[in-house]
Amino acid sequence: MFFDIQLPVSWSLIGYFFSDYIVYQIIIPIFAPAFKAKNNIINFKKLVNSMLNHYETVFILTPVLSDAQMKEAVEKFKAVLTENGATITNEENWGLRKLAYPIQKKSTGFYSLLQFDAEPTIVAALETIYRRDERVLRFLTFRLDKYAYEYAEKRKGLKSKEKEN
Repeated sequence: MFFDIQLPVSWSLIGYFFSDYIVYQIIIPIFAPAFKAKNNIINFKKLVNSMLNHYETVFILTPVLSDAQMKEAVEKFKAVLTENGATITNEENWGLRKLAYPIQKKSTGFYSLLQFDAEPTIVAALETIYRRDERVLRFLTFRLDKYAYEYAEKRKGLKSKEKEN
């Protein structure tokens, strides 16, 4: 026994004719109260930024670089991120460290960390730049979940307090 369910014609027309109406009159008012400005206008930039993913990338540069060359490489990667619409939230230079095992016959490398908020497509572009740059020995980019993001923000706050003291 099969049941034939027929929807009223008006229900099918809602999706076709009133999709913009639904988005602007129903969906946005439900999710937007947290993003309203002082004059009750929705701050779309804040709404869009809340939908970006939080990423962290760590890369190891070859130890044969001078400090100026190392800083130039880091600036190049930061420029790639900002040109593609990412916002860099934190940058740390961990300096020259010993590697756990030799990579390309090198036992040390310059470590750098960048935290940024971006669209998922930017990660592929950044990793392509990493692969093409011969100064990069290794890299790792990953999306932070909410707990890792909270920890990163807490750690960033502790680092800023240390700099003040």
